[in-house]
Amino acid sequence: MQAIISWQQLLQSIVTNNIKDLSRGISLIENEVPGYEELLYALPINNNIPVIGITGPPGAGKSTLADALIGILTNAGKKIAVLCVDPSSPFNHGALLGDRVRMSAWYNHPSVFIRSLATRGSLGGLHPKIIEITDLIKAAPFDYIIVETVGVGQSEVEIAGLADVTAVVLVPEAGDEVQTMKAGLMEIADIFVVNKSDRPDADLFVKNLRLMLAPEFNTYQREIPVIKTVALQKEGVEELYRQINIQLLLQQDMFKKAWLLAEKAWYLVQQKRMKDIHKDKLQSSIIQELNKGHFNLYRFVHQL
Repeated sequence: MQAIISWQQLLQSIVTNNIKDLSRGISLIENEVPGYEELLYALPINNNIPVIGITGPPGAGKSTLADALIGILTNAGKKIAVLCVDPSSPFNHGALLGDRVRMSAWYNHPSVFIRSLATRGSLGGLHPKIIEITDLIKAAPFDYIIVETVGVGQSEVEIAGLADVTAVVLVPEAGDEVQTMKAGLMEIADIFVVNKSDRPDADLFVKNLRLMLAPEFNTYQREIPVIKTVALQKEGVEELYRQINIQLLLQQDMFKKAWLLAEKAWYLVQQKRMKDIHKDKLQSSIIQELNKGHFNLYRFVHQL
């Protein structure tokens, strides 16, 4: 990559919808190429492009649902950017899953921009530069940004700090999981989607989920919609789109915006403070200490 054509030129090109330069800018941020911070400092303030988070356990059909949602958005004349976060190898940080083939129909569509990102070892399940990349995309003329997480670890909860609306995707067989569902997940969901709802016991599962979410039975003080979908058949996805827009209108309050920004600021401050800590260097230091014998993890951490 050239000494960055000049980040001012790059940003101007992104603003005017140059997709190649948007991809270049994302790579620049991902790899922390010198000059990337100047690019971020110059980003225009744009909170008008909603970020839709799609999360849930593996196998729930998140990619298929996102594919169906993209179809509805493009038919409505919208331009969409999609960030698909895949789990990565703990050894080389490359993506482990290639399920983006479910969205292959959209890769050359003029109204759709898709970028796959590996978690790069991030414990939470989101890409470590997801906030910066999302804000860069907001500089381009899109109508919606969709972020699909890997649905492992804490990613279901972390996505709430990034997305304006979070849809948690479940399947009817998740009945036992829902009974023991952690409070955090219940709190971050703006919409529950029961996908593959043509399966047996789907209606019972939806009924039980709605009972759990009823305001009189929980402390969340709001009614969370439950949408039944069969993403492969495109069933229920129109209703999901309608509910997403309803939730976006409901959440245009200063508290929600301040909370989202506080979550993002906390995450970015953490990154800055940890910038000089690298796992490979830690591993090398630990090997040296292990060779000496009597390795104490807590003393080692204290020395850092």
